[in-house]
Amino acid sequence: MATKLLKQHEVLFIKAREDFIAAKYLLDGFNHHGLELNLEIIFFHFQQCAEKLIKAVLDRHQIKFPHTHDLDNLMSLLEENDIFLFENLEELLPLTDFAVEGRYAIIHDDLSDSDRYIVLLNTLMEIVAAKL
Repeated sequence: MATKLLKQHEVLFIKAREDFIAAKYLLDGFNHHGLELNLEIIFFHFQQCAEKLIKAVLDRHQIKFPHTHDLDNLMSLLEENDIFLFENLEELLPLTDFAVEGRYAIIHDDLSDSDRYIVLLNTLMEIVAAKL
């Protein structure tokens, strides 16, 4: 039996889903099971999820994108190519700070936005899944 090779956008979607699951798992562990960790790791996974979902859409449309973690840059590519995902996509922009800086410095210690990001990312994931 031959193994099906996945396309780049399919791999990006799978990896985005894994980042989303990891973020929710870590958040639950932190909130309910005494998991000790820097909270930025949760937001890092949120950022990675958003980045990979947008890159999956761009790849699916055969749009070249730079090696970047900047969500604003990636969202601009969507706009330039008339790709609309959903109205509140720009609410994910603050996650860009967690792509690199959040891995090496403490920049956030408040989970108040986590529930909103879960809703936004879940919406984005459903929309991207339908477009792929």
